[in-house]
Amino acid sequence: MSTVSTNEAFEHPALFYRTAQEYTDQTVSFVREGLAAGEPVAVAVPGPNLELIKSGLGSDAHGLLFLDMTDAGRNPGRIIPGVLRKFADAHPKGRVRIIGEPIWAGRTAVEYPACAQHEALINAAFEGRAATILCPYDEARLDADVLADARLTHPTVISQGREQASDAYDWEAIVARYNEVLQPALDAAVFSFDAEKLSAARTFAVSQVQRLGLDGTRLMEAELAVAELTTNSVVHGGGHGTLAIWGAEGQVVVEVRDAGRLLDPLAGRRPPELGQLGGRGLMLVHYVTDLVRVHTTDDGTAVRFYLTL
Repeated sequence: MSTVSTNEAFEHPALFYRTAQEYTDQTVSFVREGLAAGEPVAVAVPGPNLELIKSGLGSDAHGLLFLDMTDAGRNPGRIIPGVLRKFADAHPKGRVRIIGEPIWAGRTAVEYPACAQHEALINAAFEGRAATILCPYDEARLDADVLADARLTHPTVISQGREQASDAYDWEAIVARYNEVLQPALDAAVFSFDAEKLSAARTFAVSQVQRLGLDGTRLMEAELAVAELTTNSVVHGGGHGTLAIWGAEGQVVVEVRDAGRLLDPLAGRRPPELGQLGGRGLMLVHYVTDLVRVHTTDDGTAVRFYLTL
């Protein structure tokens, strides 16, 4: 496999595949091309596809980083800091090569908007960096709308072994499209807070998520995420906010609304610089939860996170 060269150091092709054999042939070729060039290689794809690549590589798989994306990328919001940037930053000299498959047929409709935004934001997170990130898409099992979005989030597309520039590439349009309005459930438990009620908000949250079935580590993760978001609202979101909590389809859903606006599309996805003070709250929420959805406008911001029971 040979990727189309661009004037930018970063290359981000989408691979459209239809069969396991096509998937294996294309991904193995991509990895071996990187190995021949002396590039560090990481592979982060769903478990069954991980085994296809390992088997196809044989002895060439030795020493490569393999991650099951259904675990490492369960929350798409932590893929950039916890998988892609983590690997790239560990190899700062020269080009790195990564296969990342964040969208598969098992993704839910609730998860997909965050997945699409993730694919779009890779372009901002790696602009000007010496990296090649190949993103496979299963043409046989994914909806046509998902494949259309892939053409917007990737400057080049590989289909049937041929790579061409995408005539639809516009990653910012995807970020904007999936900045969707979020409405709390009608039966949500609601608590309004300000600086003096931060402790009470955490107490309220703990009681509600316990009532819905969270305990142990999940309970602590929920409390930590609520503490980070409510504090952010007080410090950056107008000094007050509203906390809403409800259950939905085997998950606990928590939402924090305030009057602030997130101006940085990579907020929560950009690893902090060495010695940086603050700026870690939203990224921490990504790390301890299963999904984060955000809606932000001039009128305010809603951050919603999901924890599976």
